[in-house]
Amino acid sequence: MVPGKTPPKDASKKSTLKIAAAALAASSIENYDFFIYGTAAALVFPDLFFPGQSPLAGALLSFSTFAIGFIARPVGAVIFGHLGDVHGRKRSLVMVLLTMGLGTTLIGVLPTYDAIGPGAPLLLVALRLVQGIALGGQTGGVILLAMESAPPRRRGFYSSFALAGGPAGILVGNFAFLITDALTDSGSFDSWGWRLPFLASMALLGLTIYIQLRIEETKAFKRLQDAVQEGSGEEDGRVVAPVPVAKPEGRAARAARSPVLEAVRRYPRRIVLIGGAYIGINVTYYLFMTFAVAYGTNDDILDMPKSRMLVGVLCGAAVQLVMLPVAGALSDRFGRKGMLTAGSALVGTWAFVFWPLLNTESPVVIVIAFVVGLGLMHTTMYAPQGAFFAETFPTETRYSAMSLSIQVASVVGGALAPLIATSLYAWTDSWVAIAAYMAGVCLITAVSVLLLPETFRNDDDAVAVRPAEADEAGTVTSI
Repeated sequence: MVPGKTPPKDASKKSTLKIAAAALAASSIENYDFFIYGTAAALVFPDLFFPGQSPLAGALLSFSTFAIGFIARPVGAVIFGHLGDVHGRKRSLVMVLLTMGLGTTLIGVLPTYDAIGPGAPLLLVALRLVQGIALGGQTGGVILLAMESAPPRRRGFYSSFALAGGPAGILVGNFAFLITDALTDSGSFDSWGWRLPFLASMALLGLTIYIQLRIEETKAFKRLQDAVQEGSGEEDGRVVAPVPVAKPEGRAARAARSPVLEAVRRYPRRIVLIGGAYIGINVTYYLFMTFAVAYGTNDDILDMPKSRMLVGVLCGAAVQLVMLPVAGALSDRFGRKGMLTAGSALVGTWAFVFWPLLNTESPVVIVIAFVVGLGLMHTTMYAPQGAFFAETFPTETRYSAMSLSIQVASVVGGALAPLIATSLYAWTDSWVAIAAYMAGVCLITAVSVLLLPETFRNDDDAVAVRPAEADEAGTVTSI
């Protein structure tokens, strides 16, 4: 090896850790922004934006605006997926962060129904749409930022840092509401205290500048650019063929096509199955994180103090944050599919224990319910998903295909989860229907995962250039 030709191993590891940390920070703040809306929707939005309703009716209206954000997520997947596949993961992620920061900060200064009447919920819906579009592009961006820069046998571990932004965002968001609730009386919290967590989103600007100036494009996307520009050649002593979809004319040819349409045409079965695999993860996550808070604090159900439920969520999220890298590393060693199916079975079973534990109204028991259900069992299927979903698609359409799969599933799953759970309780006056709902979506995830191939031993170094069969018979693409 020529001195200075190859970066030292420890320098490469340091660079990968820096990228993983940036992905964690970006994902944390993005999820913080998106999920504090869910907490506010459970705690204050019914009274501030939908006054004059019964507690359950107000909760249904408030969660309807929560769902609007999910409906916008596929739009974000298409917009930012195209940007990420054609112009790079980093550029797309920077635009995502700016969009989310703007939408969330404006919610923090939004007038309430008492101030401007029906215009208040309409503006709330519009800004929720902005949040949804941003998050639609964020998930794929941060996962690929970490995964495509990681060593081939550590992709599960490093991609888990991007996924850890979920519980980290929830942790910081709920902690912000706990502090605000503790430092203000009820009137002050409803008047202005709830706005502070939204205004804190301005921190995204600093992170956006850092990523733009200090983080490099991912290794996989750079290899894809090189392969497209050269048409064919030799890489690490291996003869490679040009990417079939991207013509050898160069970047202009790539920009002329639509990665989303290419993905839908070539990988329809994979997109559907990845969406199915995501539904159980997504639905149960939002029921743990959002609906459970409403269930515990709603006047018509348990009517417990807000702090009791938020502490339970905080403890569950904290354990999940710590366990995600551990579970990600295990998926590198034992595979993604086994962990995803085992986690689905565990969460589906725990659903019939979780709600009775909340019904005890015991602070200690509630913490145990969240720690076991969210922190341990849900993590088992949550941690492998980033690497598994990304490894299922080729580099050239990976951002678009993965984002589209996840975000369309999130509309059917997470968007409707609090609404469905609230309606099931209103209809049956029982937690059993909610538990059955959780078990059903976990079964969908397990079946979908079993119908997909294992991916943890795929050679991602060749993924941009190696030809293979697509989902459609007779169509040759890269894997």
